[in-house]
Amino acid sequence: MIEIMDTTLRDGEQTSGVAFAAHEKLSIAQILLNELGVDRIEIASARVSDGEFDGVRRVASWAERTGNLHKLEVLGFLDGGTSLRWIEQAGCRTVNLLCKGSHKHVTEQLRKTPDQHIEDIRESVRLAEKMEIGVNIYLEDWSNGIIHSPEYVFRLVDGLKDLPIRRYMLPDTLGILNPLNTYEYCKQMIGHYPALTFDFHAHNDYDLAVANVFSAVRAGVKGIHTTINGLGERAGNAPLGSVLAVIKDQLGEDTRLREEKINRVSRLVETYSGIHIAPNQPVVGESVFTQCAGIHADGDSKSNLYYNDLLPERFGRVREYALGKTSGKASIRKNLEALGIGMDEETMQKVTERIIELGDKKEMVTQEDLPYIISDVLNRDTTAEPKIRILNYALSLAQGLRPVATLKIEIDGQTYEQSATGDGQYDAFVRALRMIYTELGRPFPMLTNYSVSIPPGGRTDAFVQTIISWNFAGKDFKTRGLDGDQTEAAIQATIKMLNKIEG
Repeated sequence: MIEIMDTTLRDGEQTSGVAFAAHEKLSIAQILLNELGVDRIEIASARVSDGEFDGVRRVASWAERTGNLHKLEVLGFLDGGTSLRWIEQAGCRTVNLLCKGSHKHVTEQLRKTPDQHIEDIRESVRLAEKMEIGVNIYLEDWSNGIIHSPEYVFRLVDGLKDLPIRRYMLPDTLGILNPLNTYEYCKQMIGHYPALTFDFHAHNDYDLAVANVFSAVRAGVKGIHTTINGLGERAGNAPLGSVLAVIKDQLGEDTRLREEKINRVSRLVETYSGIHIAPNQPVVGESVFTQCAGIHADGDSKSNLYYNDLLPERFGRVREYALGKTSGKASIRKNLEALGIGMDEETMQKVTERIIELGDKKEMVTQEDLPYIISDVLNRDTTAEPKIRILNYALSLAQGLRPVATLKIEIDGQTYEQSATGDGQYDAFVRALRMIYTELGRPFPMLTNYSVSIPPGGRTDAFVQTIISWNFAGKDFKTRGLDGDQTEAAIQATIKMLNKIEG
């Protein structure tokens, strides 16, 4: 069983621009422990601020009431007991003591000898024991230490191994390791100290954090540190979603996590942190369970040929099929099935062609757009060549000036061009069109109503469906247009109207 310690509330909060309010810390702590089921959480650094103290005390009060206090950890320092007293007053019972894991850090940052540093640690551990505070220790800069001064690392642990230290945490503080040497160095630590318990703490500077976690677990490390969405200093830490999947699927190891809750946790942290999840981030990204190519949708319909073990349902997600210029009928049919819509082959072909046409104008057509597209296709007159076609048009909008439309249109094979101003771009377009019809002595319908709707979801790039009501020769009728641009949709509806009255 691999133990997960999540440090979103401490190391994750070191992401540039991220600071969780007290109620946000409590909310994240509750969902991490109660819903997701992580083993431990590191919730703060001692002595940071009065606000941090209040936040820690609030989380600790809840944890004590619910039997979770032993799962809370706070980063502390070698400061003569000040951190320990801060932790005690905040209501917590476990310190993650920050020590120096490399000779350079001891001699150049602390200006102490290794023996002096070891004695400082021993004093803090003895004091914590008297205060009944459990101790884990971070060997800060351990990755540099094990590479450049392994004799110091072993000397340090030799000087501490007789103390009541629960876990020795091995941080790749500057993210310099790779999967090969992570395995080697973790194996060395476990080989030297088989009776001790080790955690591995990865940073993602080379985009190798998850790969290094893989190697650490493979080497025998039983505790892994993560953050939600990979938050953390510089390039961040190992993201919990990816770590969870790798541990289970690639290493065959178990955790206590309820993986179906990871998406909910990720969205909550995204909201509180203000750091958006990349659409292609494994497990939790918006697009990672979306098939775009039609051939993939077809394969999924035939024995799930394009599935892997990362089934979206495992993580509280559903598989989606994107609609665009690379879509085929299989992708469209998958979306229609989800909407409960049946369709004959002829209509399906028309819908496919329309989606490809629209896909050339925008990146992706969504499932919510599909009913609008079907409606647009079914209301198109495809029985005859249109008598009226737009050849070109130009719309201009400038601050302080009225919009201008220039239009070139073909009516019964003849070309006409006109320009006009209006109260809006569409109004200017219609005025130019009316001028052409006036010159030809043709009647022009009266616009009686104009409505615009978009699919649900509030996307700014959603398709716009424009429905215009007209009155012509005493009869009322409607035409529709569909496009990513509202004015273009209205123009489409207008051209449909002209062909309808000319037909």
